[in-house]
Amino acid sequence: MPVKPRSIRRSESNPVLEQAPNQRPTADQWTRILRGYRAAQPIRAIWELAITSVAFGLCWMLLLLAVETGHTWLYMLVLLPGAGFLARLFMIQHDCGHGSFFPRRRANDWVGRTIGILTFTPYYQWRRSHAIHHASAGNLDRRGIGDVLTLTVSEYLARSRWGRLRYRLYRHPVVMFGVGPLYLFVLQNRIPVGFMRDGWRPWLSTMGTNTVILAVVVVMISVAGMAPFFLIHVPLVLLAGGVGVWLFYVQHQFEQTHWAQGENWSAREAALYGSSHYDLPKILRWMTANIGLHHVHHLSSRIPFYRLPEVLRDHGELRSVGRVTLWDSIRGLRLVLWDEGSQKLISFKTLRGYDGAEPVSSNSRA
Repeated sequence: MPVKPRSIRRSESNPVLEQAPNQRPTADQWTRILRGYRAAQPIRAIWELAITSVAFGLCWMLLLLAVETGHTWLYMLVLLPGAGFLARLFMIQHDCGHGSFFPRRRANDWVGRTIGILTFTPYYQWRRSHAIHHASAGNLDRRGIGDVLTLTVSEYLARSRWGRLRYRLYRHPVVMFGVGPLYLFVLQNRIPVGFMRDGWRPWLSTMGTNTVILAVVVVMISVAGMAPFFLIHVPLVLLAGGVGVWLFYVQHQFEQTHWAQGENWSAREAALYGSSHYDLPKILRWMTANIGLHHVHHLSSRIPFYRLPEVLRDHGELRSVGRVTLWDSIRGLRLVLWDEGSQKLISFKTLRGYDGAEPVSSNSRA
C-alpha cells in the first residue's frame, strides 16, 4: 500500500527531492533517485564473496567429518547453516546476473558461472529467465517465466474441477517448498525450456554448465565417496533451494501486492508495490544478502545487495512500503488467488465466503 511521506532527506545527488520536498516520490522518481546507489564496490564485493565461500567450505568439511565419524549431532548442527551459506552464494550469483556485484561484467559472469556449478544452477539460463521476471513482474498478460503461477479469481472459477484441484496442489506448501526445489534443480534448470526461439546459445551454455556440474560431481564422489556426496551436497542444494523458493514466494505473494494488465500495468509501479520489503531479523537479513529489500531491488536491480541498506538508511519512508514480517509471511501462505475486484491476494476460504458469486472485476489499483 502507498505510505504517507515522512521526512525526505534532501540531497544534491537527488534533484527529484530538491524539486518537490513535500511530495511523495512516484515510482518513476524513485527509480531516478536510486541511481546514486548503483556503483559496485570491488573490495566490499571480494570480502562478501570470500567470507561466504570460506564459511560454506568450512560447513562442508564439518559435515564430511560428521558423516565419516558418525556424529549425527554435528551433522544436524551444521547442515542448516551450510545450506544458508550456499543460499547466500546463490544471492551473490543473483547479483552477478544483474551485473551489479562487481563493476565489470566479465568478473560478474565468471563468478556467477562458478557459483552456478555449486548451486546446480546454469548461470546464463537462469540470468535470462530472471531478466524476464523483472521485465514482466505483476503483469497478468505475461505470466509463466520466472514467477510463481498465480490465477485470478475469475480464471480459477472458470477451470474444471480437475483444473482447480491441480492448482490447489500446485499452491500447497508441501508441493511448493518440498517438490519445488527438486523440480528446479533436477529438471527446469537442466533444460532451457522456454528459450526455443533464442537459437543455440542458451542450449550450448546450459548443456556446457551441466557437463561441468557432472564433472565436479564425479570429482566430489571420487574424493569424498558416494555416500558423503549424497548425504552432504545434495541435501545442502535442496535445502538452499527451499530457502530460495520461499524467499522468491514471499517477495511477490503478499496481500497488498500489485497485479495489472494491458495499459494499466506499469513496470515501475509493479516493482514498487508488487515486491515486498521482507523485514527479517538482522542475522537472517545478512544470511539472505538483503534480498528482502525486494521493492528497492526491483526498482533498481543494478544496486549491489551490500548497498541496499544504505537506501533504507537514507530514505526511511521506503521501510513501510510492502512491509512483510516473518509472521506475516507464514500467514501469507494461504493467499493464493488475485481478486481483481478488491485488488489483493485472497485465500480459498475467502473465496468460499463469496457464496459462489464472482467479485466485480476491476483493473484499477484500490
